[in-house]
Amino acid sequence: MGLYAATRVRGAADFAVAGKRFGTPIVLATVFATWFGAETVLGIPATFWKEGLRGLVADPFAAVACLVIVGLVFARKFFRLNLLTLGDYFRQRYDRKSEVVLSLCIAFSYLGWIAAQFVALGLAFNVLSGGAIDMRTGIAIGAGIVLLYTMAGGMWSVALTDFFQAMVIIVGMLYVAWVVSDLAGGAGKVIEAAATADRLQFLPEANAKSVLAWISAALIVMFGSIPQQDVLQRVMSAKDESIAVRASILGGLLYFVIALIPIFLVSAASLIDPPMVERLMDKDYQLILPTLILERMPLAVQVLFFGALLSAILSTAGGALLAPSVALAENVVRPLLERRGVVLEDAKVLLVMRLTVAVLAIAVTAMALGSRMSIYQLVNESGKVVLVSAFVPLTAGIFWARATARGAHLAIIAGLGTWIALEAFAPEALVPPVLAGLVASAIGMVLGSLATRSP
Repeated sequence: MGLYAATRVRGAADFAVAGKRFGTPIVLATVFATWFGAETVLGIPATFWKEGLRGLVADPFAAVACLVIVGLVFARKFFRLNLLTLGDYFRQRYDRKSEVVLSLCIAFSYLGWIAAQFVALGLAFNVLSGGAIDMRTGIAIGAGIVLLYTMAGGMWSVALTDFFQAMVIIVGMLYVAWVVSDLAGGAGKVIEAAATADRLQFLPEANAKSVLAWISAALIVMFGSIPQQDVLQRVMSAKDESIAVRASILGGLLYFVIALIPIFLVSAASLIDPPMVERLMDKDYQLILPTLILERMPLAVQVLFFGALLSAILSTAGGALLAPSVALAENVVRPLLERRGVVLEDAKVLLVMRLTVAVLAIAVTAMALGSRMSIYQLVNESGKVVLVSAFVPLTAGIFWARATARGAHLAIIAGLGTWIALEAFAPEALVPPVLAGLVASAIGMVLGSLATRSP
């Protein structure tokens, strides 16, 4: 499907945002499928089992809030700007320096997210093959598949495969939940067991450090995911702004509903096979759900679960790989080439985008092969750099007419500088480094803009 979609690509705009051609079903599916990834099926249930609902404030709760905020507040603004990348906006609103620095920050933030999907592909191939395919080989195979169709068709391939994969995810997850619920003695019994184990507490412990850490985790995803290229691409691929608004909100709500299913499944696992859960608690929490499906479920359920899992990973990986590649190609590589006198017509811009996809895929594959972080950590750590660097310049630029280039520069320097310094010297401070960085970024924007003579 991805390679067929590549035949629809006629230029760089088609590759980046599919030329604004999609209606509500396709845009909704791309929003849902891109966010419903490895962390949803493997990371969220593992984190829930260790920390309960309070450990999931970032994903799915803040993730859903982010998509709803995008739909209600940002989608119309984005759509009317008629952009290929967020870097284009920062150049037009501020200057070339802001464009380059923030494009690099946004691209960097995707590395952990893409790596998480590649790690999950390696895990899935390893589990499904009974160990015949090791994790490293599985990561390489998965990365090659994602690279092939994303490099070929860009947003067209991502959108059409997302639509199909969204259907597989929804049908597969609902059917698996129905079968597992029967084996566990009913949904009521599963929920009661989770409540008895104190896993349904959503609010943090009543002390300042826990509350600030909880708020920080939420803001990383809720605000840090707004200035992201994949969000802009989905908005810009819609036929009109009403579709962009509606699809963002509905995609977020659909994501929340389906994301609850893996949480339910891992809770049911403790009732269906307690020894297996105990065994894997010391090995890897992320293996509880796939092991339950392989060891205790009939073949049809296995096919639907792993079909849904692979669909979730591939849809997210494709979108996550495309977004930073387009930003780097359009806002960093292309201007550098043009400065050297290289004339880039549309066909050459498209080639640059495809080559950037390939280079980034190779770099992230290397990162995934060497990573020791969990899938959930890889995903939710990735939004920090964007929250402290790009969120304030984007929001101030759209909603505060007084925002200036000097304000953007100070916001970037103060946000990144504060965050990096605290991560290095006081990572366990009362105020989390990323939260301090966000506040510093806002102060930098206000002071820098007010210190600039009004035009």
